[in-house]
Amino acid sequence: MTKAHKLINQDQFLLRRKLIVEGLDESQWDDFIHELNHHPCVDFAERKPNDQLQVTYDGTHWSMDELLAMIEVHGGRLEAGWWTRRKLAWYQFTDDNVRANAKHEPFCCSKIPPMKRK
Repeated sequence: MTKAHKLINQDQFLLRRKLIVEGLDESQWDDFIHELNHHPCVDFAERKPNDQLQVTYDGTHWSMDELLAMIEVHGGRLEAGWWTRRKLAWYQFTDDNVRANAKHEPFCCSKIPPMKRK
C-alpha cells in the first residue's frame, strides 16, 4: 500500500534515510515513531526489523542533525562503526546540497549565468 505525502512537503526535496538506532525499548520506539510521524517536516517514519529506522523528510526544512538530536532526546544512539559514520557524512552532505538547490533561483536559458565578483 502506498502512502500519500503530506500536503506541505515538496516531492522533489523529500529525502529518505535509513539508520540503525540502538538503546530504545519498545515503548520508546512507539513514542519516537509517533512523534516523528506527527512532525510537520517528516513525511513518513517507520521501524523496520533489527531496529532500523526509515524516515522520509523534507530536506528544505529539516536536516539529519535535527533527526540525530531527536534520537538522542528519546534515549537512543546510532549504531557505532565506520559504515555508519560514512553514511551519516553522506546524508549531511546531501542535506546541505538539497537546501542550497531549494534556495537557488534559476536563470533564463538565453542569459549568461550570474558571475560572482571577487
